[in-house]
Amino acid sequence: MIHIKICGITRLEDALAAIEAGADLLGFNFHPPSPRSLTPEACAKITGNLVRDFPQVTLVGVFVNLPLDRIQSILQECSLHLAQLHGDEPPELLAALHGKAFKAFRGVPEQIKYSDYTTNRNEPPTLLVDAAVQGLYGGSGVTADWAAAAGLAQKLPLLLAGGLKPENVAEAVRLVQPWGVDSASGVESAPGIKDPLKMRAFVQAVQSAGQQSLKKQDSAPQAFP
Repeated sequence: MIHIKICGITRLEDALAAIEAGADLLGFNFHPPSPRSLTPEACAKITGNLVRDFPQVTLVGVFVNLPLDRIQSILQECSLHLAQLHGDEPPELLAALHGKAFKAFRGVPEQIKYSDYTTNRNEPPTLLVDAAVQGLYGGSGVTADWAAAAGLAQKLPLLLAGGLKPENVAEAVRLVQPWGVDSASGVESAPGIKDPLKMRAFVQAVQSAGQQSLKKQDSAPQAFP
């Protein structure tokens, strides 16, 4: 099963449409330069309904270089399950969040010791790979480096982001084999406004690609001792 995260939710109706389409995780952005950012107060009005009515959906806060106490405060105020650290945060900040955070990387830098960022996560995802775009912390619409991401996906539960949309996500799933996929701009009608038809098409493409991958695994020749 390929898990699906719809990120940059700013309206309750978009959250409900994403869940109806089949999203497993919803992302809420707290980085003000982003056109998808919202205040904790606005987020809490949305997530209060979701926690009550859709407890199976994982709610994720997206943070960029915020201090620990501010992240913890927003997580609590908005009833969020996880923090996605999308800036330049050190491993120590993840450790201080006691397993309730995962690190997002822009690209797949060779010098990073990824085990330093994953030891505190007992459940997936353990990290996210996004596109590397100068001056932007996600939401660029640029495709990530799928080949590099595939190498990481073989080692740990990876959430793939970066320019994913209904037209290309099946190919991304086929090549990377990630734990999950993440889309923001690829399922929008305008920045911060989700398109229900695009979200539905995205989910359907992911599910179809996941089923094809399972069929290939089932039909592969079996080794016998």
